[in-house]
Amino acid sequence: MASTSGTKSDLPRSLSRASTMMVDLRDGDAPVIDSEVVPSSLASIAPILRVANEIQDDNPRVAYLCRFHAFEKAHKMDPTSSGRGVRQFKTYLLHRLEKEESETEPRLARTDPREIQLYYQKFYEENIRDGQYTKKPEEMAKILQIASVLYDVLKTVVPSSRVEEETQKYAKDVEKKREQYEHYNILPLYSVGLKPAIMELPEIKAAFNAVRNVDNLPMPRISSIHGANHDVPTGKIKPVNDILEWLSSLFGFQKGNVANQREHLILLLANIDTRKRSLEDYTELNTGTIQQLLNKTFKNYLSWCHYLRVESNLRFPGGFDKPQLELIYIGLYLLIWGEASNIRFMPECICYIFHNMAYEVFGVLFRNLHPVSGESYETAAPDDEAFLRNVIHPIYQVVRKEARRNKSGKASHSRWRNYDDLNEYFWSNRCLRIKWPMDLKADFFIHSDEVLPTNERSNQGGSGRRKPKTNFVEVRTFWHLYRSFDRMWIFFILAFQAMLIIAWNSGSIAGFFDPDVFRSVLSIFITSAVLNLLRAILDIILNLYAWRSLKFTQIMRYLLKFAVAAAWAVAMPIAYSKSVQNPTGLIRFFSSWASDFQNQSLYNYAVAIYLLPNILSALLFVLPPLRRTMEKSNFRIITLLLWWAQPKLYIGRGMHEDVFSLLKYTLFWILLIISKLAFSYYVEILPLVEPTKLIMEMRIDNYQWHEFFPHAKHNIGAVIAIWAPIVLVYFMDAQIWYAIFSTLFGGIRGAFSHLGEIRTLGMLRSRFEDVPSAFSTCLVPSSKKRGKRKHLDESAERQSIANFSHVWNEFINSMRMEDLISNDERDLLLVPSSSNDVSVIQWPPFLLASKIPIALDMAKDFKGTNGADLFRRMDEYMRFAVVEFYETIRDIIYSLLQDDSDRMIIRQICYEVDVSIQQQRFLQEFRTSGLPLLSDKLEKFLHTLLSNYEDPDMFRAQIINILQDIIEIIVQDVMVRGREILERAHYAAEDDESVKKEQRFGKINIDLIRNKTWREKVVRLHLLLTTKESAINVPSNLDARRRITFFANSLFMNMPSAPKVRDMLSFSVLTPYYKEDVLYSEEELNHENEDGITILFYLQTIYRDEWKNFEERITGCAPKDRAELTRHWVSYRAQTLARTVRGMMYYRRALELQYLLEFAGENAIINGLPSMELSNEDRSLSERAQALADLKFTYVVSCQIYGAQKKSSDGRDRSCYNNILNLMLKYPSLRVAYIDEREETVNGKQQKVYYSVLVKGGDKLDEEIYRIKLPGPPTEIGEGKPENQNHAIIFTRGEALQTIDMNQDNYFEEAFKMRNVLEEFITPRRGPRKPTILGLREHIFTGSVSSLAWFMSNQETSFVTIGQRILANPLRVRFHYGHPDIFDRIFHITRGGISKASKIINLSEDIFSGYNSTLRGGYITHHEYIQVGKGRDVGMNQISLFEAKVANGNGEQTLSRDVYRLGRRFDFYRMLSFYFTTVGFYFSSMITVLIVYVFLYGRLYMVMSGVEMEILTNATIRQSNALEEALATQSVFQLGLLLVLPMVMEIGLEKGFRTALGDFIIMQLQLASVFFTFQLGTKAHYYGKTILHGGSKYRATGRGFVVFHAKFADNYRLYSRSHFVKGIELLMLLIIYEVYGESYRSSNLYLFITFSMWFLVASWLFAPFVFNPSGFDWQKTVDDWTDWKRWMGNRGGIGIPPEKSWESWWDGEQEHLKYTNLRGRIMEIILACRFFVYQYGIVYHLDISHRIKSLLVYGLSWVVMISALLVLKMVSMGRRKFGTDFQLTFRILKALLFLGFLSVLTVLFVVCNLTIADLFASILAFIPTGWALLLIGQACRGLFKGIGLWDSIKELGRAYEYIMGLLIFSPSAILSWFPFVNEFQTRLLFNQAFSRGLQISMILQGRKDKDDAAAKKDKPPPPVK
Repeated sequence: MASTSGTKSDLPRSLSRASTMMVDLRDGDAPVIDSEVVPSSLASIAPILRVANEIQDDNPRVAYLCRFHAFEKAHKMDPTSSGRGVRQFKTYLLHRLEKEESETEPRLARTDPREIQLYYQKFYEENIRDGQYTKKPEEMAKILQIASVLYDVLKTVVPSSRVEEETQKYAKDVEKKREQYEHYNILPLYSVGLKPAIMELPEIKAAFNAVRNVDNLPMPRISSIHGANHDVPTGKIKPVNDILEWLSSLFGFQKGNVANQREHLILLLANIDTRKRSLEDYTELNTGTIQQLLNKTFKNYLSWCHYLRVESNLRFPGGFDKPQLELIYIGLYLLIWGEASNIRFMPECICYIFHNMAYEVFGVLFRNLHPVSGESYETAAPDDEAFLRNVIHPIYQVVRKEARRNKSGKASHSRWRNYDDLNEYFWSNRCLRIKWPMDLKADFFIHSDEVLPTNERSNQGGSGRRKPKTNFVEVRTFWHLYRSFDRMWIFFILAFQAMLIIAWNSGSIAGFFDPDVFRSVLSIFITSAVLNLLRAILDIILNLYAWRSLKFTQIMRYLLKFAVAAAWAVAMPIAYSKSVQNPTGLIRFFSSWASDFQNQSLYNYAVAIYLLPNILSALLFVLPPLRRTMEKSNFRIITLLLWWAQPKLYIGRGMHEDVFSLLKYTLFWILLIISKLAFSYYVEILPLVEPTKLIMEMRIDNYQWHEFFPHAKHNIGAVIAIWAPIVLVYFMDAQIWYAIFSTLFGGIRGAFSHLGEIRTLGMLRSRFEDVPSAFSTCLVPSSKKRGKRKHLDESAERQSIANFSHVWNEFINSMRMEDLISNDERDLLLVPSSSNDVSVIQWPPFLLASKIPIALDMAKDFKGTNGADLFRRMDEYMRFAVVEFYETIRDIIYSLLQDDSDRMIIRQICYEVDVSIQQQRFLQEFRTSGLPLLSDKLEKFLHTLLSNYEDPDMFRAQIINILQDIIEIIVQDVMVRGREILERAHYAAEDDESVKKEQRFGKINIDLIRNKTWREKVVRLHLLLTTKESAINVPSNLDARRRITFFANSLFMNMPSAPKVRDMLSFSVLTPYYKEDVLYSEEELNHENEDGITILFYLQTIYRDEWKNFEERITGCAPKDRAELTRHWVSYRAQTLARTVRGMMYYRRALELQYLLEFAGENAIINGLPSMELSNEDRSLSERAQALADLKFTYVVSCQIYGAQKKSSDGRDRSCYNNILNLMLKYPSLRVAYIDEREETVNGKQQKVYYSVLVKGGDKLDEEIYRIKLPGPPTEIGEGKPENQNHAIIFTRGEALQTIDMNQDNYFEEAFKMRNVLEEFITPRRGPRKPTILGLREHIFTGSVSSLAWFMSNQETSFVTIGQRILANPLRVRFHYGHPDIFDRIFHITRGGISKASKIINLSEDIFSGYNSTLRGGYITHHEYIQVGKGRDVGMNQISLFEAKVANGNGEQTLSRDVYRLGRRFDFYRMLSFYFTTVGFYFSSMITVLIVYVFLYGRLYMVMSGVEMEILTNATIRQSNALEEALATQSVFQLGLLLVLPMVMEIGLEKGFRTALGDFIIMQLQLASVFFTFQLGTKAHYYGKTILHGGSKYRATGRGFVVFHAKFADNYRLYSRSHFVKGIELLMLLIIYEVYGESYRSSNLYLFITFSMWFLVASWLFAPFVFNPSGFDWQKTVDDWTDWKRWMGNRGGIGIPPEKSWESWWDGEQEHLKYTNLRGRIMEIILACRFFVYQYGIVYHLDISHRIKSLLVYGLSWVVMISALLVLKMVSMGRRKFGTDFQLTFRILKALLFLGFLSVLTVLFVVCNLTIADLFASILAFIPTGWALLLIGQACRGLFKGIGLWDSIKELGRAYEYIMGLLIFSPSAILSWFPFVNEFQTRLLFNQAFSRGLQISMILQGRKDKDDAAAKKDKPPPPVK
């Protein structure tokens, strides 16, 4: 083996013998792969292996030498092969080297040293010498990298003395050029020679020159370093190319960060500067450009300085180049931000860092001294990682240590500080104590768990204790809802009290004016005082963990608030008690106030004083500008005034809207509140008052159980049981009213926005004539202001159509490529590319289809003689079609003919036609009866022209024959005097002797057929002539129809005018990706599920028309290409990354087309994008279009683990890597960011080092652009998705940023409207603020998969349309919901980013970015003229997991500081909007379920105690339906009808109300109410559980195709606690109520109420099985039962997953109880005690109790219960101890127990009168008691483990699970006996509008049919007799 320097001997022998330990390269493509699977600790050899692979074919021997050099380098780096994967990789490499050593030979010389030297020289001469003039910068970068590696290898192979001088010269030139050529992202800034078009843009040049201006800056010096090259002189000035490099030399920023932010800054400056600017004399930036960027970048920093009352360090002394200094400050901020990693979530921390570093910069510039050290600046420049090491890393460590205390989300939020806590540390002057350089002994850096040495503890407060939270504590309690929205609760409570008083005292609203009633109503202020005291107490208690971080003034405020509230709570009742002596009425109260104020009661004075702050708030409410100014003011007097009203915080100031917006949402809520209070008064409160009075006056003595309080006055228990559900309904029904009002207002606003004006193809046809002009108005930029003219002149109309046609055709072609339409449909929809050849407008053929045949029939049958009458009978499109056909066929025939005499005949015929039409004698000159024959011949003529031919002569002869026939028919059969034309032509030919006598029409030019434009005309004419039927149903695909109609409709909606591409805002798209599907593999496509169904077969069936179109498109493709295209076809119908990337890249395609159309201008003749055959001028135009697209658009996919997938041995990971790589190769402008984890040796130890890396596609592999080292693992601290976004956001560009999830799609026609949307950021508005987030609507594309998917699609569609429409305007509370919203990028990157990332609390990370944006002075709009596709979960279990995730997120939001601050800082009405559209919806869902519980438990109390029977003896009460009327309200919510309301409105608006009504009926027939009722339970369970105990986590729902059957055990695990347990509890309550109740059974409302509750129970228990595919298939039912029994019987243990064992699952279900606090455990025990009521009530109703009411009866029941448990325990112990060794003994024991049980039962039946009914009643009594004991045992797990009873608890739990499983499984099993049930369920599930049932049946039966067919085929034929 060729050794480079005699080092071969130091290799360990084991390596040369370990050929069997090879690396698994998976697909055998070793030359390509080995460089990509290099272990992270050997990453530096990857470029060498890449070079070896590149030159393998060119010179295998040199490639071998490269690999050998890589092997030696790897061995030196890790001699012991201790790194992960190093030994295997070295073994593989050694094995390959041994093989290649013998197989390869030198080609250029005899020896290796000479070979590599000659190859290096050859490579240089062929690729590098003149390469800069012929090759692009990225090609040169790659070539120079190869040359550098080759030279490194050469130096190891060739002794230094034998390296030729020419080789050294080449090497120096390569080294010099490498500095000029590097892999770049968008701008090759320092490359020379051939430059891409983007570097020729004047705005780029101007921005680059500005950044390169380093004049007058003090240059850094390089001092000599020990061990450095002594040739470098001490004190040499370090060369600096630009401002960012100068800053890096000052602070030590990384090279990757500097390069990244250099490009970022240049692009920002270029895009801002070019807007609305002339391109003439464009040499430098506009004077205001840098200032504009500075203002936007530092708005938050200046606000921070103002808030802290410190002087800003943005200082601009006179006499200095101000633009240069501004750029230095901007560049410094961007460099800090670009390297801040996780600290980017702490914007004020970044402000603090910038504040000190800007001060340092100022000192260097103007004092030439370091402000801190005082040393001269001309010292050694810091290394590249100095900033990361000295500034970011210490802060990161604080964040990381705090995150570890989170214990993966299990610790209480109050136990650790999250991002917000640490960031808010920098909201006070305490942050300045950290000093600069940062004092690492400062309090901020001392972690709670660390204890300093004694001598260092001075001045370090709290170093040994847990660090306090900052400003807010997230405590798990429902009291947060009251604390955050106290004004709402106080209002509703006071309103309820007032209405109850009025109803109780008078029953009429007029009674309010009665003096006594009014005096009683005034007692609401006492309640108000008490509620305010409660708020003050909560403020103190819930913030206890933050007290040590609060300022003294804040603590004083809390205490004073408490003292004042307590004083009012005491004073008000005292004053009121005194006012009873001095009654007054309303009129007297107001009329005599001024004249007789001395006689007013003390209480009236107290109320007046008490209301003063509210009056002041009301005044400020109606004057929002004043309130906004006061809140933002820093004057101490105003701060003092506001100090009492609200705590001073950095955020949440000045959020008030303009007066007009305020009036709109105030009116909305006033109308809503009036409606709600009127309904509550007349329906809920007033009807119940009289029955309540009667009940309170009744005396009940005959209790049916042992009553503990038999002498309680007024039957208070019964009153509570009746009123409790009513009170809950009162507080919940505002949500119902909100749904109603938002539906109405949203529908009205949608109608005014022109939504749904074009919703069908018929509507499109009727308005298509106006579409081009609307397109030009909206989507074509105009140099001058375009007025809204209804009638355009003809040239303008033609220009509009020309502009429109190019985009329309691209749109249609994009749908064809997506296989939504067929070739024929495409031809019918396309508009001709050239429309100047005919005198009429050429509309798409689908508008003109069948017009020609109809016109022919009309003409043939027309009996009149006046041609004008015939023309009047034609509609407009028919006239267009006839004229176009006539003129185009004339031109086609004329262009075919080459003989002048032949052409003269055509001219004569056409002249006769034209003259006869002008003179209105067409019918006299022409016979219309001959037209059908002419039509047939023309059809044959056009068909022949379009046919493919092999023999040109034969083809020419066919055309000549047909032409002659056509002319003959025209002349003889159609024209009256046609022969005269032929005769004139004949005579003319005879006179012309030069004309050779030939047959007529014998000379034709068939070469025209190859002309694309000419052929398009023929195709169009053929369509017009042959399409006999109307194209009203074109396109037939529903999605294609939706897209066409929406696009056309959107052109008539209100949108900003389109700017020119150069003037538009630049933007990026960012997509976070983890490890979801990228592109399906062939194996995945053909993998069969348990029913034998493949994904491919499923999609072929569901999208049958699209598959047919696809097959038509790929006709003629090679088999390999077909397989690849099939993979793409399937992947584009799933929720894959490939689909998302394809959709987002439409933005770039649209931008290029927009620029080409702008460049074409009036002569819009370009047909689509330039092709490869274009001239140099056109190619230059195409390059300019691409350059502008690069300038304006960037797409980054944050593939977090792309680096790990590249090196992974897992097949799926490798597939993901290859597919992502292929996406980069397919889309050159796509960028992928990932987190690279490497093992590096630091101080002799292997450590993991993390990098943010950006790559792009190269020739075959990815190319690294930027690499930025991180302070640690970025994703360990916060939630995964926001951390993934955060690490990649530094690679995005532009002024706007669109966030796109992995399940989204985009469409070409919508991408064309992007520049319009971006204009919304700068469109002038009425209010004081510009938008910071633009919300876009979505189309849910997964609605056609199943009924569930349809329900979910409709629900989601209503939310993203009508829901968000009303949130944005008028309510002004729209936030960011993870949808395709567009962020003001600079606003958000300077304020914490586009999401929040703290573990668990920010689980719903997206909405917090909306909260953050609003709190920081932004606001969010919603726009519906553009839409983006989105996929949703489509299976029952997927949907439930999604709903659980969202409910968990809302539970965490309820506890968050953001919700608290918004609830407190919004005005009253905006706060109502905020509550009911966020956490209030989930709380209302929980209250809805709670109402059912409260109602049934109240009835249980009344029935079992006998109170109900006593009350119902009163006839008045018996006839009252008041309770049922009130409860009917919540039933509406419970049945999901509220969710359907906005759906129906939106469907009606966009598709028509008849369609909406039909969809509503079909949804109900498909059990939509069952689905929504079930999901109500999901929301309620997970929301309540999250607030009580936590346990929130990200739930991966999966986004595949759900046509598989979920096993019973899977459903049981998922829904047992959330639905089944609760459903069985409600079932028992209903049974007991039905058995023992004596209620008014005849009431219809009663039936409705109980029906809704039975419906809820049935939905919760059986919905998962109803919506489970093949849920009633008998064989699957049997398999499910077997699987469930096996699961129940398996023992648990460490490492056994919940899917395998009931015990593991059971332990997991209680995990939240392990980590909950004492309050949570007590709450669980209290809630469990409700189950004891069953036993207590039922035992007194048993016949065996003989109506005895003694407490002894209940005691005896416990004896029975305990005895039963002891017997079960004995049996269980006996089974364990005797079951194996003493089998006979154990059997005898069981027999004795059984005999004893029978004996006891016999005695009880005979002696004690026990009945069969008692036995069943006892089951109802004792089963809940056992469950209560089980719940208490789980809550007290530690105690029961200590006393040794935990195993008994576990066995009791197993018994209950068996009972519950059997109870739930039995109905499904019974129904499975009947085959028709399974068939019905299949139609129900997979039957959108009862139209797809057969197709799904084909899917479910398809494999079976295949198997049957195969079996028949394989079966041998019967023997012949």
